[in-house]
Amino acid sequence: MGRLVPAVTRAFDILELFLDGDGTLSAPDIVRRLQLPRTTVHELLTTLAARSYIVPVEGRQGRYRLGVRTYQLGSRYAEQLDLAREGQEVARAVADTCGETVHLAVLDGVDVLYIAKADSTHAVRMVSATGRSLPAHCTAVGKMLLASLPEAELDARLPEGGELVGMTPNSITDPVRLRAELAGIRAAGTALESMESNADVSCVAAPVRDRAGRVVAALSVSVPMIRWSDGRRAELAELAAKGAAELSGRLGFRGAV
Repeated sequence: MGRLVPAVTRAFDILELFLDGDGTLSAPDIVRRLQLPRTTVHELLTTLAARSYIVPVEGRQGRYRLGVRTYQLGSRYAEQLDLAREGQEVARAVADTCGETVHLAVLDGVDVLYIAKADSTHAVRMVSATGRSLPAHCTAVGKMLLASLPEAELDARLPEGGELVGMTPNSITDPVRLRAELAGIRAAGTALESMESNADVSCVAAPVRDRAGRVVAALSVSVPMIRWSDGRRAELAELAAKGAAELSGRLGFRGAV
C-alpha cells in the first residue's frame, strides 16, 4: 500500500473543516484548528481557490466558503448512489425474468466496478460480488462501456502497442483486435463476452444512459456455459437491452440514441 501524501492530506483536512460551524473559515481559523504553519495554510488555500474548491465570501474579507467544485463532486456521488439503488431494482426484475445473474457496472479507468447484482435462481450459477473490479476488456459490461467512449478518451485508456492482460485463454489481449470488436459493439448496440473473464461463463450487456444521453453504466446477464446457446444469447441480449432501457428511463433519459 502506498504512503499518504502530506500536502494532499492537509488539503482534505482543510476542506473537512468547512463541515462545521457556519461553513466559512479564515486562514487564522485554519492555522489555529489544524496547528499548521501560516505559510502552508496560505499556499493550500491559494491552490484550493484556484481549482474552485473554495471561494472568498463576499463582504467578509479573508474568509472562504466551499466552491462549486465540491458541489459538482457531491452531485456526481449522489448520481452514483441513485444509479446503484435504481440499478439494483432493475437487475432484480431482469433476473426474476430470466433466472440468470444480472450485473450493473461502471467504468473505472481501464477496469469495471460492479455496483449492483441480482443472483441467479439456479444451483449452478456465476459467483460474483458488488465492489469487485475486473479488466474492462475482459467483460461484456466493460467492452460496452469502452465502446461508448469518445475516440480520444479510448485512445488515452488503451494506448497502442503491448498486450492487454488476459484472464482466460479466450480473453482479447491484442489492442487492434479489441478495437475492431468495439466497433462491432457500437454498431450492434450490445456487447458479448464469451468465456473471457471466466472460462465457464458467457455474458451479454447493454448500455445505460443518463438524462443527457451519456453512457454511464452497463447492464449484463451472465450465464454458465451449460445453459448457453445462440438462441439463449439472442434472447438475453434483448432482455439486457430492455433492462438497460428501463434503468436509463429511471435516470431521466427520454430520447433516442
